[in-house]
Amino acid sequence: MKIDYTIFNQKTAIDRFIFAIENGYFVEAHELLEDDWNLYKRQDEKKKALVLKGLINGATALALYFTKKRPHAYEKVWPVFLKYIPLLDEVELEEKEKFYKAKNLLIRGNSLI
Repeated sequence: MKIDYTIFNQKTAIDRFIFAIENGYFVEAHELLEDDWNLYKRQDEKKKALVLKGLINGATALALYFTKKRPHAYEKVWPVFLKYIPLLDEVELEEKEKFYKAKNLLIRGNSLI
């Protein structure tokens, strides 16, 4: 099924990510934070980059389970989310509450497994 990417028209990457997770677009969600993740890596903001890596891997894990029907791959990727998401408590991010919302949405999605 081809997706119309114009539905991801929210103001910020985290808003687009949240929209995608809320609507079950897990495959697309993992791509929506990649530019910010790469920016933080280039700026040597390692903890911020790892927080985004955690969120990206959380979305990827749910995509592997629900969309791609690959539970064994999910089992390898979800732990990456669990490894890096605690760093969210240690970093300063604009609109940090949205990153917590994204985290909680991923945890809620995972609870359905």
